[in-house]
Amino acid sequence: MHVAVLKETAERERRVALVPDSVARLLKTGATVTIERGAGVSAGFPDAAYEKAGATLAADAVATMAGARVVTKVQKPTLAEAALLPEGSVLVSMLQASTSADLLPVLAARRITALALEKVPRITRAQSMDVLSSQATVAGYKAVLMGATQLPRFLPMLTTAAGNITPARAFVLGAGVAGLQAIATARRLGAVVSAFDVRAAAKEQVMSLGAKFIAAELVSSGAETKGGYAKEQGEDEQARTLAAIGAAIPEMDLVISTAAIPGRPAPRLITAAMVATMKPGAVIVDVAAETGGNCELTKPGETIEVHGVTIMGPLNLPSTTPGHASAMFGRNVLTLLQHLAPQDTLTISLDDEITGAMAVVHDGQIRA
Repeated sequence: MHVAVLKETAERERRVALVPDSVARLLKTGATVTIERGAGVSAGFPDAAYEKAGATLAADAVATMAGARVVTKVQKPTLAEAALLPEGSVLVSMLQASTSADLLPVLAARRITALALEKVPRITRAQSMDVLSSQATVAGYKAVLMGATQLPRFLPMLTTAAGNITPARAFVLGAGVAGLQAIATARRLGAVVSAFDVRAAAKEQVMSLGAKFIAAELVSSGAETKGGYAKEQGEDEQARTLAAIGAAIPEMDLVISTAAIPGRPAPRLITAAMVATMKPGAVIVDVAAETGGNCELTKPGETIEVHGVTIMGPLNLPSTTPGHASAMFGRNVLTLLQHLAPQDTLTISLDDEITGAMAVVHDGQIRA
């Protein structure tokens, strides 16, 4: 199996699909790997590290993909990149099929099997391939650091010669992977942390991290999909949720919002009216900005101030910590490739519960 790793070209993208350690492990299975020169530099992995791992370096995308059976990258390919993919090859990357109406026909015309990494099913044997979870870990961690930097006060309690400093109060909306990591990070930094989620499993997870669970009476066993994500709420449920958040948010110094519904815009959990009740100097970090944001006032990619409250809408948070984000992403890709080619013989079977769930294009057909 010949695997090609392309250099990312998307704006703000600093990650790489395979790091040297993952390349070395892949080579031990009998595969060959070609890396486009400079692919890992932004993430802290120079070309020399890939050469040491045993990879071949190529000057550009065309040379990198020559003869490749599998092409992998972090972000979906551009139309120009897609047109250069070896016909009949397998593409492994994030694809966001719902927003790729122009890309999928190009892949189908070249008979590419396109495996969308964001569609890895949430089943036990696919956990180690789940890029959404690994990258959400990075996002939750980094969101707290960004918010702490913007706050006009310390997060931890301090005892100083000038007197005692009370700890900041942090509130995390959504207790998925990103939210739990945000809770853990804020706790490590000394904040008093509260959290909210509508899923039954979330309460125990939040409390196990030493955080207070807000509005436990709103938790519902029916609020969770089979894959573990929150379902979209009805009007009455949403009204109760907003009331609970609105009651808690005026006391908070830092709010990290991470709530998401796969394939849909992020749920609006923080209204403009709620922002007006917050303390001057409070900070909201809207991790859901890429899908519209949990806060009504969020401007994706921007940091704004409203009523003295700083609202941050960061995009591609994992790429702001590209070294570890790439290492985790690379392990996910490595595990997937080992699954697809356990004896270095690539097999694409849509009957397989992992491959079938991920394939958005196969054999000239769009399946998304």
